[in-house]
Amino acid sequence: MMRAAEFTPGGARIRWVEARGEGTPLVYVHGLGAASTVYHAHIAAHPALRGRRSLFVDLPGHGISDRPADFAYTLEDHADALAAVLRAAGAEGAELVAHSMGGAVAVVLAHRWPGLVSRLVLTEANLDPDPPVTAGSSGIAAYSEETFVRGGGFEETLERVGGEWASTMRLADPAALHRSATCLVRGTRPTMRAMLLGLDIPRTYLQGELSGELPGRDELVAAGVMVETVPGAGHVVMFDNPDAFVAAVAGPEFAASAGGR
Repeated sequence: MMRAAEFTPGGARIRWVEARGEGTPLVYVHGLGAASTVYHAHIAAHPALRGRRSLFVDLPGHGISDRPADFAYTLEDHADALAAVLRAAGAEGAELVAHSMGGAVAVVLAHRWPGLVSRLVLTEANLDPDPPVTAGSSGIAAYSEETFVRGGGFEETLERVGGEWASTMRLADPAALHRSATCLVRGTRPTMRAMLLGLDIPRTYLQGELSGELPGRDELVAAGVMVETVPGAGHVVMFDNPDAFVAAVAGPEFAASAGGR
């Protein structure tokens, strides 16, 4: 079923699709220019996760959620909107499964609202400001908002990113997309990495093997973050190696039982 919660004083609504189930809720959060059901529905349907309560949230300006023109779309704004979802859904203490920009939002949420999140599973989440120029967010933020929204930048970006990403990016509001990308490039203070290092909840970070070595890996491991390199996967781990992704989401108990077969 589709549900919604207000996230601005003017009544703009963030929406999610929810599958009923048991246990600690799993809340799936997409990346920049994406949509949660597209990237995660097949993961939730896996036998290891079927039967879990699952929420597929579209961040403000994306997918089926509202896109208010006067919203800043900072990482903190997105995190507060996601907090409104957890409260409205009665899903406090959820496990967040979050990709790319969504991972940064999830980290900020866990930092700002202790108690709302019991576990993080982050897939190639943005942890540092000023990502490489090859990142999608950097390419979008290189435009001014005016040029991106009304001067052809949005159309150029859809051409550049290719079919799969463009299929969901074209559903996002161009101004919301540009502001989200710009704020993602700017990052937070303290940084998302510093926030993640300081959390005392279970944290898993998935890095695709094809994406190269994760910067600062040793520091994350020393702080108790479980860092896993996923074989044969790039940035979109849930498509490239869904079985490994499911195993990470399901947790150590599933991995142990699967290894014993």
